[in-house]
Amino acid sequence: MTRLAVFDCDGTLVDSQANICLAMEEAFAIAGRTAPDRPLIRRIVGLSLVEAVRTLLPHEDPDLHRRMADDYRQAFHRMRLTKALLDEPLFDGIAAVIDRLRADGWLLGVATGKSDRGLAHILAAHDIGDRFITLQTADRHPSKPDPAMLIAAMADAGSTPAETAMIGDTSFDMAMAKAAGTRAVGVAWGYHDAADLADGGADVIAATVADLPRLLA
Repeated sequence: MTRLAVFDCDGTLVDSQANICLAMEEAFAIAGRTAPDRPLIRRIVGLSLVEAVRTLLPHEDPDLHRRMADDYRQAFHRMRLTKALLDEPLFDGIAAVIDRLRADGWLLGVATGKSDRGLAHILAAHDIGDRFITLQTADRHPSKPDPAMLIAAMADAGSTPAETAMIGDTSFDMAMAKAAGTRAVGVAWGYHDAADLADGGADVIAATVADLPRLLA
């Protein structure tokens, strides 16, 4: 049996909300729009960028959505080049849980709305890239909750939906898991609350990082 645990990144592995909010606020400013309050911005974390902007500005023109997504990318890149990015720490205990799961025979992957470059930066910053055998990003797939990322991850790992768990902090992660036929494991330390995760189809919700090995087993 090939067991595969696929992690979301933002809000699940790392706490990156501050930088996401800063870049989104800059994209809104460039567009001459008033940025939403940060709790609303945090709710779109996990979506691909164009879909995220569309969710925040549902009645605006699609061309504006695409321009603002590009402005967000450029803002984030400038922040990285100028060292203006704030710390994006791993959530407490995540590194130990990842190593515990590997020791227990799990293969690990990531499925994220980040770009390849953004995910590579996070994994390198925390020196955890070698833990994952499959990395799926918004550069190659439609936005969550489309199941394409999970389908590709399972193909890379040689696992089946019955052997796979999607671990994430948003209803988008849970809905993606349901669409792919995998187990949906919500986490309570991210950017959607337990009610959102349940509505998205979570099979179980981990209250703490330390709960994950037990819930996956």
